[in-house]
Amino acid sequence: MTNKTEIGLRGENLACEFLVRKKYKILKRNYREKFDEIDIIARAINGTLVFCEVKTLSQKVDFKNVLTPEDNMTKEKIKKIKRSSEMFVGKHQDLIIEKVGWQIDCIVVVINEEKGSHELRHYENI
Repeated sequence: MTNKTEIGLRGENLACEFLVRKKYKILKRNYREKFDEIDIIARAINGTLVFCEVKTLSQKVDFKNVLTPEDNMTKEKIKKIKRSSEMFVGKHQDLIIEKVGWQIDCIVVVINEEKGSHELRHYENI
């Protein structure tokens, strides 16, 4: 496993732990749809089906305003997530609760290697 893959996996694990603490139920991880992937598919406490894209950045030192994981959420990336989410919904209509539907979220994880800590930001319904 490459360092980039390991960091991504750490970020996804932290994101799952965060969602579980918020009473979400994790349904699937790393769901592949043709050439696209959805990092986490979960059910929110209100029943909404949530497709989560996790963006992780590992920092050796505490830099501010250099690069953020949000910088990687391009229009093209959002388009791909939307496309694969729509394909998933088309195949799994039974998972949709019509009253609340589904949404796409982004969870950003910044790991500070020097301090041994992390920061997490959850953007809902992007």
